[in-house]
Amino acid sequence: MGGWAIAVHGGAGVDPNLPQERQEEAKKLLARCLDLGISALRSNLPAIDVVELVVRELETDPLFNSGRGSALTENGTVEMEASIMDGPKRRCGAVSGLTTVKNPISLARLVMEKSPHSYLAFSGAEEFARQQGVETVDNGYFITEENLGMLKLAKEANSILFDYRIPAVGLESCSVGPPDDNLLAMNGLPISLYAPETVGCVVVDSQGRCAAATSTGGLMNKMAGRIGDSPLIGAGTYACDLCGVSCTGEGEAIIRGTLARDVAAVMEYKGLSLQEAVDFVVNERLDEGRAGLIAVSRNGEVACRFNTNAMFRGFATEDGFTEVGIWD
Repeated sequence: MGGWAIAVHGGAGVDPNLPQERQEEAKKLLARCLDLGISALRSNLPAIDVVELVVRELETDPLFNSGRGSALTENGTVEMEASIMDGPKRRCGAVSGLTTVKNPISLARLVMEKSPHSYLAFSGAEEFARQQGVETVDNGYFITEENLGMLKLAKEANSILFDYRIPAVGLESCSVGPPDDNLLAMNGLPISLYAPETVGCVVVDSQGRCAAATSTGGLMNKMAGRIGDSPLIGAGTYACDLCGVSCTGEGEAIIRGTLARDVAAVMEYKGLSLQEAVDFVVNERLDEGRAGLIAVSRNGEVACRFNTNAMFRGFATEDGFTEVGIWD
């Protein structure tokens, strides 16, 4: 055992012109979440409790795209999704299409612990939340004036926006047509901007137990009913006895590459170290997709890799290493 370790992310892909004030706010939030997780680990909470605790904090703060402050669908509503996985025995829970649940990650855990299933979505997930007495709020709680403004711009540009907080001046070149060198193509369709802000946390505790959790509001101006990688076990989230992984980025590419599971697979079958596995998966499994991920191993290691211009991230280990960063 190498001691406990924790990693947290707020999304891969960042507006190059992101205001310094916004950068500092993001780093402060990541640092606060790390401190929360560190305190819990020092109190000997199990890894699964810590990832839920940290992601709940991220969902409550509107800075990133999860819980309050989630991106809006084409209909102007919020549809949230999340998943959680406990490495021991590979227990997992996931939810999609949530419109009233204040903390989707906690409902995902209840799916894991209080239902016979691994995944509930839309009306079934909402009904399960009511049965479990989970705190719910009106959909308007999740919607901000900033998001409404960005949805309007997205509709005017006839495009899906990954970072709905990029200033309006960044949308002047949005257009419809074949993708060029400056546009990301998702399943062959042009996407004007790329800077997702999904949140996630991975933890290994002092007993070597790994856990992972991921939560998101999805894409701005997404089709109603769209499900991304975040709630999909093996794609956006995975944990086992070897490691815990949380991904962020182009969801469709992450799904195709089963990114999170592949980290564990190459560790198990190829004998790669955590960082080697993370590097291999991002380099070899994304094709032309853009994404990033954080990971921990049962030996107390932390790793990160992204092929975007930047990634909101933070790490801490029991031996005193701490880092919070955005850019490469």
